[in-house]
Amino acid sequence: MNEHDSEVISGMLAQRGYMELPESTETDGAHADPDIIIINTCSIRDNADQRFFGTLGQLKKLKAKNPDFAVCVCGCMMQQEHITDRIRRSYPWVDVIFGTHNIHEFPDMLEELYENRAKTERAKAAQPAPGAHQDYARAKHEIRSSRETRVDRIYEDTEEIVEGLPAKRLYTHKSFVNIMFGCNNFCAYCIVPYTRGREKSRCPEDILTEVKALSADGVREVTLLGQNVNSYRGVDRAGQQWDFTDLIYALNGVEGLERIRFMTSHPKDLSDKLIEAFARCDKLCNYIHLPVQAGSSRVLERMNRKYTREQYLQLVKKLREAVPDIAISTDIIVGFPGETEEDFRQTLELAEEVRYDSAFTFLYSPRPGTPAAEYEDQIPEEVKHERFNRLVEMMNRISAEKNAAYVGRVCTVLVDGPDKKSRGMLSGRTDEFKLVDFEGPEEITGKLVEVEITGSNTFSLKGRLL
Repeated sequence: MNEHDSEVISGMLAQRGYMELPESTETDGAHADPDIIIINTCSIRDNADQRFFGTLGQLKKLKAKNPDFAVCVCGCMMQQEHITDRIRRSYPWVDVIFGTHNIHEFPDMLEELYENRAKTERAKAAQPAPGAHQDYARAKHEIRSSRETRVDRIYEDTEEIVEGLPAKRLYTHKSFVNIMFGCNNFCAYCIVPYTRGREKSRCPEDILTEVKALSADGVREVTLLGQNVNSYRGVDRAGQQWDFTDLIYALNGVEGLERIRFMTSHPKDLSDKLIEAFARCDKLCNYIHLPVQAGSSRVLERMNRKYTREQYLQLVKKLREAVPDIAISTDIIVGFPGETEEDFRQTLELAEEVRYDSAFTFLYSPRPGTPAAEYEDQIPEEVKHERFNRLVEMMNRISAEKNAAYVGRVCTVLVDGPDKKSRGMLSGRTDEFKLVDFEGPEEITGKLVEVEITGSNTFSLKGRLL
């Protein structure tokens, strides 16, 4: 979701004539410094929060070097009052603050910043020049004027869904498509409902129009985005309600589109109708991300996940009955408050039974404002880390075993382009979302090609272009 928000921000700025700079660039032999930096934040883990404030501190030097430089911050962190209060109080060089509900306003907020600066400069020019300690006075004025000109606009929530925003895609052949926003689940550990607001589903015709336009522009694969896509409830212009599977079937008929993916999928809302669609829709990829979070029903209840261990395993059984070779990935939280060694053992046993293709594993991180942050039975850090290491070791073994089973197969790969780590190699994804590295001409980027899998490791496959 945040990645796609960043694409939209880039698209809006490009439409206004701004040019994106790489991290380091040379223009006419001299280093080209940016005029604007935008930091789009995430609140899922504490580590991201700390990195954000560290980066913000480093930007003070750029601001001192160039007072016209604009520092803009947005995203989920800005939807938390204690975060924005800290920025307003301690980081006067921040120029624009906006949240998750008003991304579409950012270009206008930037223009407002420049107008405020111009007014301040005119007022400053009308004053007598300072006498002694001129540099010190100017420095104090720059800090004060930054606060005075700051544009700060945060909305708690909004029912509005703004359509037609441009996006500067990372790839020309695949694209993210938001189908809904917000979340109503209120898992005990999660800040998202508080930062993204309540669930709002886009009109299905608007989604279809967007995907058809993307397909006409060369996009072969779309990833449908939502905090919980399974709870999509869009109402069409005839007043009829669509569920998520209805949308999948409609998108399956879009000419030129080759692949449909989605994330993320909440187990409590995974319907038999959607499971059947995996077998019936030829464009729906043979892959699902199905976060389990924990293997103990007791912990799942405390997490407010609204399903049991047994119900989750039954869903996996149904998925594999419908599509025997479906790839399944998951999220697992280690060290949730009150997690006992027995609870953690059940998580290990569930992961071993399901045999996930991959897993995103997290140490539990208390998020201020969530119920779990107030639980008194927090797990000591050393216990979390010890359990985490055991889980990762097991998951890496299973992932390596699952990948090894692909050796000798021929897979259809959507080519993403040159591999970032191996010179002369290309990389792409199979239908099952497996990363494949292979030799080939760069001209096949964006195409679906046949690749024989010749090797594997824990996180990727190696192949030979046929």
